[in-house]
Amino acid sequence: MFYGASPILFKLAKELRLNETEAEKYLWSFLSRSQFHGHRFKRQHPILYFIADFYCHEIKLVIEIDGGYHRIPEQYEYDTNRDFELTELGITVIRFTNEEVLLNIDSVLERIKNKSLENDNSKEFI
Repeated sequence: MFYGASPILFKLAKELRLNETEAEKYLWSFLSRSQFHGHRFKRQHPILYFIADFYCHEIKLVIEIDGGYHRIPEQYEYDTNRDFELTELGITVIRFTNEEVLLNIDSVLERIKNKSLENDNSKEFI
């Protein structure tokens, strides 16, 4: 479930949970409701040598919320490489901007639901 994440990442993840962004807090208010369509998400979850904003191990889905600095070329390249490494572990990554989460949550939740369905054909969503 943690894919060999180091102990330092667990400490950093805890710090991130204590300092969440407005968009992370808002999305978490929907994902944390017991279970999101039958799936349990964790926030600021260590995987390998990364920390995912949100992760559901059951369907191997990472949700990332990107602020403006993710548009900087170096950060974009880092994110692309990171997504590739996670994909190599069989994990799907879906990304949203802060603005998408804060201004269009229904669309974000629908895309998460659809991606969850793709990753888990054994369950129907109500």
